[in-house]
Amino acid sequence: MDEPRTGKKLILATKPFEQERLGRSWFDLLSTLVVYTACLAVVVATESIVVSAIAAVIAGLTHFRIFSLYHDHNHGSLLANSPLGRRIMSALGWHILSPRPVWKETHDFHHWHNGKIEWCAIGSYPVMTIEQFAKASPDKRREYLRARHPLTIIGGYISVAIRGFCIAAYRRAPKRHGGGPVALAIHVATFVAAWWWLGLMTGVLVIIVPPFVGHMLAAYLFYVQHNFPETKVYMRGEWDYVDAAVSGSSFLVMGPVMRWFTANIGYHHVHHLNATIPNYRLAEAMAAIPELQHPNRTTMRPADVMACMRLKLWDPQAGCMQPLPAQFTGAAAATPDGDA
Repeated sequence: MDEPRTGKKLILATKPFEQERLGRSWFDLLSTLVVYTACLAVVVATESIVVSAIAAVIAGLTHFRIFSLYHDHNHGSLLANSPLGRRIMSALGWHILSPRPVWKETHDFHHWHNGKIEWCAIGSYPVMTIEQFAKASPDKRREYLRARHPLTIIGGYISVAIRGFCIAAYRRAPKRHGGGPVALAIHVATFVAAWWWLGLMTGVLVIIVPPFVGHMLAAYLFYVQHNFPETKVYMRGEWDYVDAAVSGSSFLVMGPVMRWFTANIGYHHVHHLNATIPNYRLAEAMAAIPELQHPNRTTMRPADVMACMRLKLWDPQAGCMQPLPAQFTGAAAATPDGDA
């Protein structure tokens, strides 16, 4: 029996799946935009608040699919060589409050430093060891726990899109990320116009609910793709690209409907191994490469979601993420060493 491939050999095994099918890529993009537009049209046209709300939520799930296709495009796996495709994707980046420069800067960095404890916060969520948390100041502890809090993830529309991509990126590099405030201004102006012409409720359902749902899903996927019970985090000098991709990224098991809405991003271990594989070929690659067929799995079932959300600190000795230890909860978390 052949030895399992690792390192460069495993990456080379994924190369045949990089080939884009141009017709499929255009179909995926255009059909997604049709579904998204149709959902918004239903919100505007119907008089039933229930039907409008359902259509707005479906539009939000489709908003995430747009985000995922945009993500693939920026990796070079979807319509990367099409001038028209690039223009459409750039416009969509502004629409989803993720202008290309800031998305490329943070997400490319994430791929090349995935799992390194000192860089986990870029493109995902910060990670501290138990010892680092114990030595941290009260403000640092609060900041860290706030960044990983479920409400921060639920509010990804504000915490990730508006604050992170549009405002914080601009403050960090105004010349490079001036598109963020512009995208936010267009978003606000569009909401005001929709409110004026369609009324407050319809304006909220058309302009606010879809990105709220889409970015909530995006924020959770950012989290669960690298924060799950069997994940691996690497201290300085320990990191390996292939091991971090395969062992430090989850396979998020979903049904066909959610696989469509997420554009197969649940095959995250395959994606991190080779980000130039189009999303519609990730399952094909996994099925063809034995070394990718036994990943660390999680699901969107409530028990699995809660198991992932409880994880707070990396334990280097145990080699796994742990919930917040009892000595750091409540008043004991106020100061280093648990001194109130």
